[in-house]
Amino acid sequence: MPLPFRTAIQQIGGYVPGEQPQATGWIKLNTNENPYPPSPKVVEAIQNAATGRLNVYPDPMARSFRKAAAALFDVDPDCILPANGSDENLTILMRSFCDAGDAIVYPYPSYVLYETLAKIQGCDVRRLHLNDQLNWDAGEATDLCRSAKLTFVPNPNSPTGNCWTPDELEQLLPDDGLLILDEAYGDFANTPHRGELLKQPRFHQRMVVTRTLSKSYSLAGLRFGFSIADEQLTQGMQKVKDSYNCDAIAIAAATAAIEDQDWMLENRGRILATRQRMAAELPKLGFVALPSQANFLWTTHSSGRHKDIYEGLKQQQILVRYMQFSGKSADAEGLEGLRITVGTDAEIDRLLQALETTISRL
Repeated sequence: MPLPFRTAIQQIGGYVPGEQPQATGWIKLNTNENPYPPSPKVVEAIQNAATGRLNVYPDPMARSFRKAAAALFDVDPDCILPANGSDENLTILMRSFCDAGDAIVYPYPSYVLYETLAKIQGCDVRRLHLNDQLNWDAGEATDLCRSAKLTFVPNPNSPTGNCWTPDELEQLLPDDGLLILDEAYGDFANTPHRGELLKQPRFHQRMVVTRTLSKSYSLAGLRFGFSIADEQLTQGMQKVKDSYNCDAIAIAAATAAIEDQDWMLENRGRILATRQRMAAELPKLGFVALPSQANFLWTTHSSGRHKDIYEGLKQQQILVRYMQFSGKSADAEGLEGLRITVGTDAEIDRLLQALETTISRL
């Protein structure tokens, strides 16, 4: 007897996250985590919350966090929707606005979870393929996005690390839908984002910004994200979220983290300095590293043997992300390379030494 899964679930492979080894001794440069610890104020908030009333449900609206985030982004707290990681915000968006058969658009290559979530919902997926300059054709973008219900775009993009301008983003606005600006890496951009686009009339009620505390705030293990949007959009999305989607410890920690901007900015400065050093050193080993505004670099090697380099590093207990993306057509060349997270200076020293050893054996 066949198992009674929905057809959409039977047909998808599911999103595959980066490797998370549980043994010690690994250098993890594969999932864009922050190599530095969270603010001490976060640890204190967790300890206080753990000795509090964990026998009762948390605030379903996470009002302390909404107030702190609203102050940082200069919006009303009712514009903020906290979630169990920004991936839950993406799920809420998909469930709030997309019926089966509706279309979503996203740049390709970028975050393929958009495609997985859309297929779970029974939506049509349209890939907006990027060219060699990591941009899209304006005419194609207009044609694909005009009738879409949601257009997702990560800015900065993953895995390439580039940013798009407001005028370029405007090309993606659906006629009768929403542009979802995924700013998971926004704090690492050359000019950090603070929701400025939402205040522009051309984007105001036509855009939702999603954010995560996993990257710049060093809280990947906590799972906390949020969206920023017009109050009416946020109010509607609240109908879809789980009743208590953020637990009491996560709310306390996230509030403390976002209030300690000095700590986050200090770590950001370290990461940007190390990113610059990586970009200078990798070409000496035969790599091309694209300019990045995120906490990672997209790299290709002159040998073309990216899978072998990934395996060679793994044998030395260093993880990077080997990635392949198909071309626009069956016979078109796709994108293949290594995405390397910016670690501490000591971790990057180890990486560079390991790369030299690995490449010498190719």
